[in-house]
Amino acid sequence: MRIVVCVKHVPDIQSERALGPDGRVVRDGGDGTLNELDENALEAALALVESLGEGSVVALTVGPDDAADAVRKGLQMGADEAVHVVDDAIAGSDAIGTARVLAAAVQHLAAQEPVDLVVTGMAGLDGLTSLLPTALATLLDLPALPLGAELTVDAAARTVRVRRNLDHATEVLEAPLPAVVSVTDQANEPRYPNFKGIIAARKKPIATLTLADLGLDASDVGAAGARTQVVSAAARPAREDRVLVTDDGEAGVKLARYLVEHKLV
Repeated sequence: MRIVVCVKHVPDIQSERALGPDGRVVRDGGDGTLNELDENALEAALALVESLGEGSVVALTVGPDDAADAVRKGLQMGADEAVHVVDDAIAGSDAIGTARVLAAAVQHLAAQEPVDLVVTGMAGLDGLTSLLPTALATLLDLPALPLGAELTVDAAARTVRVRRNLDHATEVLEAPLPAVVSVTDQANEPRYPNFKGIIAARKKPIATLTLADLGLDASDVGAAGARTQVVSAAARPAREDRVLVTDDGEAGVKLARYLVEHKLV
């Protein structure tokens, strides 16, 4: 079984976040990291291959030079291959543009060796749109099984199944392979790269692809192909209605009184 995991290089969630004058997230290249929710996708793929006893995992990313760090982390966790789509024309892509590039990259990989499953995280922590998995499935014309809290594959029947935990119900979705699956942070606990994995990752090459390699036109991606546009943005204003309570032993009582007075309980 060959599994492609789409991962993203995002600004550190603990760092100062801002939009530039062009409406894009400021990425200064100094604080980037692998999208935390994509670690769950990598873990799900690695665990599947381990449980089946065969197969390979390909970490795939789209972005500037720094994005290579995302797939390198995937290699450290245990991925067998890493692919980085890098092209200046991709800058400014929205979720749909990014999905176009990823879909073309998956098709490129499938032409070399069949791809049985595409796995993503539930969202990117920079944009938090959660649009990409379904858009990717649509462009690939594959079944979409989003927001899985549990992922299993029946290799003999060539089917994939996910369990989804909703607010008031639990759903089980099943589809034939190949398919696109996104997993939530409930799906697993991502492994930490060990020393052996870190050393091994240094010896594994990261394949690079351009839009020309994928047969994509620059007008279909980047700012030119974006379906969304940031009209304006401003820093969140400081809160002025805060009530600060110094705990002198009666803080609990004061808090309860505040909640009752404002009909919050």
